[in-house]
Amino acid sequence: VQLQASGGGLVQAGRSPRLSCAGSRSVFGLRSRGWYRQAPGKQRELVATISSDANTNYANNVKDRFTISRDRAKNMMYLQMNSLKPEDTAVYYCNLRTASRDYWGKGTQVTVSS
Repeated sequence: VQLQASGGGLVQAGRSPRLSCAGSRSVFGLRSRGWYRQAPGKQRELVATISSDANTNYANNVKDRFTISRDRAKNMMYLQMNSLKPEDTAVYYCNLRTASRDYWGKGTQVTVSS
């Protein structure tokens, strides 16, 4: 399956863009969908996940600002980002996880200017 993230770019602090992730097909045995990010010089970190039964999990530094959602019929996943901060600058990756493997998209750059 191929994942394509979109919606990134240069945004001002305080803005509220939405990232989208389109999957090329459905995945059998999917356990969760997620967004991860990697800032320059740092390791990739979890941003948010949503499980197959719609339980969500957020990193502490985005909780109450970001919202993950999905449209299973369309093989889509979203990340609504509110009140962006310069420290949210990173490449954002979407992820699908099954019992046996992870699928990753190429990522979309989000740069937040102060």
